[in-house]
Amino acid sequence: MHDPWIIGNEHLAIRLLLSVLLGGLVGIERERKNHAAGLRTHVLVCLGSCLIILLSMYGFAAFADEPNVRLDPARLAAQVITGVGFLGAGTILFTGKSITGLTTAASVWVVMAIGLAVGAGFYMPAVLTAVLVLLILWGLNIVEKRYVRHRRECAITVTADARAQLVESLQKLLTERGAKLTQVQFLELDSSADTNLPLQRIHMIIMLPYRDQLIVVADQFRRLEGVKSVTAE
Repeated sequence: MHDPWIIGNEHLAIRLLLSVLLGGLVGIERERKNHAAGLRTHVLVCLGSCLIILLSMYGFAAFADEPNVRLDPARLAAQVITGVGFLGAGTILFTGKSITGLTTAASVWVVMAIGLAVGAGFYMPAVLTAVLVLLILWGLNIVEKRYVRHRRECAITVTADARAQLVESLQKLLTERGAKLTQVQFLELDSSADTNLPLQRIHMIIMLPYRDQLIVVADQFRRLEGVKSVTAE
C-alpha cells in the first residue's frame, strides 16, 4: 500500500524544477516592464513556497506513525501566505499622487500559490494558473491601454511673470486636452535677477485622460507668453 507521507527524490526534484519554471515565466513578464519584483523575486517566491509545502507534507514522515502525533500540511502553507503578504506590500509604492505596484504585489502572491500547488502535486491547476496569469498580465494590459481610459493625477508647476494673465490660457489648454483641474495654488515670488520683474508660481494638480499627455501639456504651458519655467511630475 502506498504511503501518502513518502515521496521519491525524483518527484521532489520535478516539483522544485517545475516551480522554478512557472515562477520564472511570470517573473520574466514583470522583469520586461522593469517592476520592483522581477524574475529572480518571482522564481525565489515560487521555489520557496514549493519547498515549504514539500517540507510540510513529507519532511516529517518519520513521525507520522508516532502516537499522539497529528500531521497537518496546511499549517506551514498558511504561514507562507502571511509571509508573502509582507513581501508583496514592499512592492506597493504611494507617491502622494498615485499608488503603484499593486499588480506586481498580486503577481507575487499568485506565484506563491502556484509554488504551493506544485509542491502539493497539483500540476494541472498550477500550470493552468501560470498560463492564466501571463494572459492577464500581458493580454489585459493591452486591452486596458486600448479601450479603458484611466485618468492620471499629475502635478505641474508654472513659474511666470506676475503681470502675465495666464489663468484663462491655462484653463483653455486643460479643457482642450480633456484634463480636469483638481487643485491650484498661487504663490508670489521675489523679482527675477535678470529682468527685475515680480514672478508668480502656479502649482496645479490635474487629472489627465492619459499619462502620455503630460509632456505635451507641459510643453504647451512652456510656450505661453510670460512663462519662465515649467515642472511636471
